Amino acid sequence: MKLSTVLTAAVLLAGCTPVISQRGYLADPVTEASIKIGTDTKTTIQERLGGPSTTATFGDDSWYYITSTERQVAFFDPTTTNRKILAIHFDKDGKVTSLKHYGLKDGNVVAFEERTTPAKGREITFLQQLLNATPGVPLGTGSSGNPGGGGGPGP
Repeated sequence: MKLSTVLTAAVLLAGCTPVISQRGYLADPVTEASIKIGTDTKTTIQERLGGPSTTATFGDDSWYYITSTERQVAFFDPTTTNRKILAIHFDKDGKVTSLKHYGLKDGNVVAFEERTTPAKGREITFLQQLLNATPGVPLGTGSSGNPGGGGGPGP
């Protein structure tokens, strides 16, 4: 009896063990320190660090290498515990002009708007649609709950 209780508790606790996952670029401080501003080009950066996680939205003058660590417990949404971004900026000739490091504290939280724009017309439920349908009565006869009073295309 006690053994089954202990095993059940162990299984339940194992389900609550957080899963830590590392995503994206794996930072290498030695390689990053070897990058020379004004000397290295896009080609040499790609040879050393690989392709960027993302690039600038407009133009091709900035490359971003992003790494993040997420923690997830059971079925809950994962939370980002650490994020590091290496931003490399290039001039028009493709040479490195600057290297910047950003962390999770440098980011901005974007609050999405929850409101919705109301649509014209009447919203009816599936059950109302089902009860409004009269079998055997052709469209366009009688009163219909359709907006515009249309019965659809003719035969």
